[in-house]
Amino acid sequence: QVELAESGGGLVQPGGSLKLSCTASGNVIRIDAADWYRQAPGNQRELVAEIASGGVTNYAASVRGRFTISRDNAKNTVYLQMNSLKPEDTAVYYCNVQYLPRVGLPLYDYWGQGTQVTVSS
Repeated sequence: QVELAESGGGLVQPGGSLKLSCTASGNVIRIDAADWYRQAPGNQRELVAEIASGGVTNYAASVRGRFTISRDNAKNTVYLQMNSLKPEDTAVYYCNVQYLPRVGLPLYDYWGQGTQVTVSS
């Protein structure tokens, strides 16, 4: 069994910054790839950023140049640095990882519980 601990959300003023963390623990050898999604009230969940096993990243057009996804393989942790935040970035942010639970098994997919980000003055 794996657990994903998300942290770093909160209330920030427009133009401010936050850094989200997502740490996998338990029955996990390594994180292969990971994504950050977000969902605002009344909206569908949308992909914000993704990082592949080799470190290649991809971003939604709405956050490109402002957000940065990164990873620390030794800590099984994925980060989302969010700068120049706007009110429209307000949402619950979810971490999604593809991880290896044991050698010889396929990759598993798992979602975090979500962390609220509110951008408001």
